[in-house]
Amino acid sequence: MFSNLNKELSTTQIIALGFLGAIFIGAVILCLPFSSADGSFTPFIDALFTSTTSVCVTGLVVVNTATHWSLFGKIIILILIQLGGLGIVSFVTGIMMAAGSRITLSDRLLLEDALNLSTLKGLVRFLKFIFRGTFIIEITGAICYSFVFVPDFGLIKGLWFSLFHAVSAFCNAGIDLLGENSLEPYASNLWINLVTMFLIVSGGIGFVVWRDIQAAIKNHFEKKFTVKKSLQKLRLHTKITLITTIVLIFGGAVLIFILEYTNSDTIGKMNVSEKIIASLFQSVTLRTAGFTTFSQAGLRHGTVLLCYFLMIIGGSSIGTAGGIKTTTVATLFLSTRAVVRGKTHLVVFRKNIPHQTVTKALAVTMVSISFLLLASVVLYQAEGGSMIDVVYETTSAIATVGLTRDYTSKLHLLGKLIIIVCMYLGRIGPISMVIFFNKNRRKDLVSFPHEDITVG
Repeated sequence: MFSNLNKELSTTQIIALGFLGAIFIGAVILCLPFSSADGSFTPFIDALFTSTTSVCVTGLVVVNTATHWSLFGKIIILILIQLGGLGIVSFVTGIMMAAGSRITLSDRLLLEDALNLSTLKGLVRFLKFIFRGTFIIEITGAICYSFVFVPDFGLIKGLWFSLFHAVSAFCNAGIDLLGENSLEPYASNLWINLVTMFLIVSGGIGFVVWRDIQAAIKNHFEKKFTVKKSLQKLRLHTKITLITTIVLIFGGAVLIFILEYTNSDTIGKMNVSEKIIASLFQSVTLRTAGFTTFSQAGLRHGTVLLCYFLMIIGGSSIGTAGGIKTTTVATLFLSTRAVVRGKTHLVVFRKNIPHQTVTKALAVTMVSISFLLLASVVLYQAEGGSMIDVVYETTSAIATVGLTRDYTSKLHLLGKLIIIVCMYLGRIGPISMVIFFNKNRRKDLVSFPHEDITVG
């Protein structure tokens, strides 16, 4: 299928254009009368914004999802979310497999690049694992949601709400059908909070981690490995991902709890148990999910700074989340620690991380932050307002988070276009866009003499 395209375009270009194509097709459908609740045409810029936020699993919206779109429009949005969450190439390849089509070597190479993997071994089997796991988790999430949504909204509407929000949460999209206040009506509902956090973390932790954990459980029960030995068998990627994720979620929750404890605009009026769950939910949703149980506009400035940090990190690699990824930040932190300790190699859990990985982590971080700063300045010049809100908006868009300090609804045409670009680049990765315009990359064939410089 992708063979002819692959001869003319690089895999990065095909993936980027695939997302772009899905966005424009979705926008055309959404702007038509039968996609809106009142049967009128939706302005193309609003349809484009909605399609982009759905495919890029961001969650920022310029029209109320619950009231503006018809059932057909909401179904299209749900399809776009699922498509964007799994990835265009993965989704199309999965359909080909279901239809019995042959997966060529070019398709496999493209799929390898789309999933950011380093080997073709077991690639199709891994894709089947992703689709099967996604289906199981989303259906489980929908069933769990139904225990609350069916009593609240009735059988049919409750089941529809359960399915929509399960897919949206798992794909880290953060788009909801509950109105302007997202999950704020359920801020004190422990069950809804736990189900949503489980789905967000499940999607954001990464498909490779899923498979590794599954193998560890299998080793424990079938091969009678001890828990310690099963954990030792985990790949380095999984160990770093899990540790970093746990530290960020609980560390972020503790800081939010402390910083917002007396803030009546956020969690100040809640009892202690509600404050704990709200702080934990905020820490999880900042990792590119976009749901919220209290107003982001009321956050104190110190908390906003923490939110910037958590949003830009995002979730984990080869998953549904955005951001520069947990392993990227962990690599930079561990590399810095190694330099401070005078180490010449980056060794973690008795494994040596290649220097190339460290430089890639640095490149991803620098390109992302540079684009964030540029986008923030451009949006501020175009729309004005508080710089705190502007940076929050652009960070949320680039990291595909979907949280806003009530700024999205105030955007004009130029502002909407800027955020659309931010969401798109955030989904495919700013560094991927740099590669997009540099197809004919050549390896260095000439080696020059080394000369050191002084830094720091």
